[in-house]
Amino acid sequence: MKHCLPFDTLHEECGVFGIFGGQEIPPAQAAYYGLYALQHRGQESCGIAVSDRGVLSVHRAMGLVGEVFDDAVLSSLPGQIAIGHVRYSTAGGSLVQNCQPLLMRYAKGRLAIAHNGNLTNAETVREELAKGGAMFQTTIDSEVIAHVIAQERLTAGSVEQAVVRMMGRIHGAYSLLVMSPQKLVAARDPFGFRPLVIGRLGSSYVIASETCALDAVNAEFIRDVEPGEVVVVDAEGLRSIRAHCAEQPRRMCVFEYIYFARPDSTLDGVRVHAARLRAGALLAREHPADADIVIGVPDSGLDAAIGFARESGIPFETGFVRNNYVGRTFIKPEQDEREASINIKLNVLRQSVAGKRIVMVDDSIVRGSTSANIIRALKKAGAKQVHVRISSPTLHWPCYFGTDIPTREELTSNHHTVDELCKAIGADSLGFLSCESLYPLVGTQERTFCDACFTGEYPIPLDEINGNFLSKQPFEKPNAH
Repeated sequence: MKHCLPFDTLHEECGVFGIFGGQEIPPAQAAYYGLYALQHRGQESCGIAVSDRGVLSVHRAMGLVGEVFDDAVLSSLPGQIAIGHVRYSTAGGSLVQNCQPLLMRYAKGRLAIAHNGNLTNAETVREELAKGGAMFQTTIDSEVIAHVIAQERLTAGSVEQAVVRMMGRIHGAYSLLVMSPQKLVAARDPFGFRPLVIGRLGSSYVIASETCALDAVNAEFIRDVEPGEVVVVDAEGLRSIRAHCAEQPRRMCVFEYIYFARPDSTLDGVRVHAARLRAGALLAREHPADADIVIGVPDSGLDAAIGFARESGIPFETGFVRNNYVGRTFIKPEQDEREASINIKLNVLRQSVAGKRIVMVDDSIVRGSTSANIIRALKKAGAKQVHVRISSPTLHWPCYFGTDIPTREELTSNHHTVDELCKAIGADSLGFLSCESLYPLVGTQERTFCDACFTGEYPIPLDEINGNFLSKQPFEKPNAH
């Protein structure tokens, strides 16, 4: 399925938050605060499900967290366990029935599920389940996961054992929360494509996509959920099942560090803010520029711009004022409307850029139209030169694991050399971070991250990827790893 990218940028995947125990803070309220902290990961829809003495209920809707929940709604969600979800649709449409958490009734009782990531064999498993009589109410991968867990639970001794068995049947990216009447269960796929962390708040346990969500409820970070691990929280405390750990090489999506995660988060031991500073410093070494100031495109370009400025010795300046009150803006992709949307979201700070030679740092170029509009706005405000530096490599391949990177046909780097793209967007020079620099960016000498959107080297062979992604097949198959 193709998605409209109104600002020619990458889109977040989803965010999940769960809490067991309501002594310190009502779980629904904690989930509300946690989802607010994760709002950057999805702005289409959100929801919270609770278990109140074994009775499960849910409230979910299209919109931002602050639009969907108020005091009255939160008061109607009492309980001792809660899971929450913010969503951007990378698989399945932007429809109210696709909002999460999903709440389902099955032979053993009720379950609620919240999921971040994309499965690569979802359609194959969906067809198998449908042939066995399963009925689907949504078009999202999460419902496939729910049906598999429900099916496995018929013979498994517990919900967590059903989750462990489910992990042997589904492939792809998933950071998953499952709430039964008495338990909170979390699972992370064996590659660890998407982040998942554990925290503690007094006697309560919190599991979330990022550490910034733990901070939002004053929970103390304990550790990351390991790739392949299943974590169970119930009245007896927290325990771990590692049956699928070390099955696959660790492959956290590198764009978590470049773009998706909040800069105040720490993922798999890497501080996101520090990683972006390193990206900027590496850019300054690889692509120096003769300029007067360095500016960053808000928000994810700012830290890299600071890193570039520190390494190069060129002063950092604020070049844009961002309108933080625009919210979700799904506008048509006509050129004049894209230009108007840039002016609404970002306004050039004329007094900073007029008469200056500028280094403008951003996180990525997808189609190139947004960069062209921003450069045009800078020069209209009086900038003498605009040297563009991108804190990631050139994008060439689609993502099958939960990032909305479109088809190869839509990625401008597949149609233009860097010099051609530089001219097309109106920049005075253009430089991208090299793939080799991703290693020091993440702080490793080994490949512990997924960089398939840059290299085409997919952790899962392309022959195994089908169904949801038939419209995203590349021009030619790279060597899958």
